[in-house]
Amino acid sequence: HALAQPGDNEIQRLGQLDRELGLRFADTVNQLLTQQQLSHAAISAIGSHGQTIRHRPPSPEEGHPFSLQVGDPNTIAEHTGITTVADFRRRDIALGGHGAPLVPAFHQAVFHQPGARRAIVNIGGIANITLLEKSAEAPIQGYDTGPGNGLMDAWTLSHLQQPYDKDGSWSRQGTVIPALLAELLNTPYLALPPPKSTGRELFNLDWLRQQLQKHTQSFAPEDVQATLLDFTAETIAAAIKRHGEESLDVFLCGGGAHNRALVERLSDLLHPVQVETTDSIGIPADWVEAIAFAWLAQQTLKGKPGNAPAVTGARSAAILGAIYPG
Repeated sequence: HALAQPGDNEIQRLGQLDRELGLRFADTVNQLLTQQQLSHAAISAIGSHGQTIRHRPPSPEEGHPFSLQVGDPNTIAEHTGITTVADFRRRDIALGGHGAPLVPAFHQAVFHQPGARRAIVNIGGIANITLLEKSAEAPIQGYDTGPGNGLMDAWTLSHLQQPYDKDGSWSRQGTVIPALLAELLNTPYLALPPPKSTGRELFNLDWLRQQLQKHTQSFAPEDVQATLLDFTAETIAAAIKRHGEESLDVFLCGGGAHNRALVERLSDLLHPVQVETTDSIGIPADWVEAIAFAWLAQQTLKGKPGNAPAVTGARSAAILGAIYPG
């Protein structure tokens, strides 16, 4: 997370982290295959997204947009002996797109059901939404709605030294701070039209502290946590309502689908719409994004496009990623 913001000795730290993560990813693959009693030869490819260090989508202020991930695919391929596909975002950016979100094309492939309007909401560090219309011919819509778990996790880590707020139990101990929530909801990104994408470069702990400093009084940490949960729920709900929630079936995936307090708040905001997880339509909520990048790797190896230009803003569909033979 430190590399997500400018700092000292970045190139050295970046290079070392790239290699270290590549080794860790490779070790994880090898351990998984041993546990599942699978041979390496049984795996056609690894789709590795990597860990995002910086994501700078197109904007008037940024100059040349870019997206940078670490977790060296050369190292993964070498230490597993399995062909690895990586670097999925930069071809879309080269075509004028945001390089994100990429999962909507996968959502369309596996979750579209003729005659049904579905919203697939992935709640990771950042939350994104995919709108699937009744007709498969209708263009896919999707974008990053704003923070997912990222701000809540960072605040929990800084105060409780825990990586996340399990079930939202800490947030339940607090009370939403209306003035702070209003300030957060006034973030310019939220008013931008799609295509749009965001990341920790915007929604991070330093940014949150800047918002808190605008208020003269100090707030109890649990009240801030309750407000952050509401912020995530409000921004997701607003995105869904923008597309007519009364005719949508809403399905959640990603780690945030396990935050009971968040799911309850989202259900309250969208009532009477039923909010479910993707488990009910065939894929466990925890697996959706991992399977998405396996699917993207498969698209690359088959020479098929992996992006959805209507989502990312790219000039055209494109084969994404680079192939590192095992």
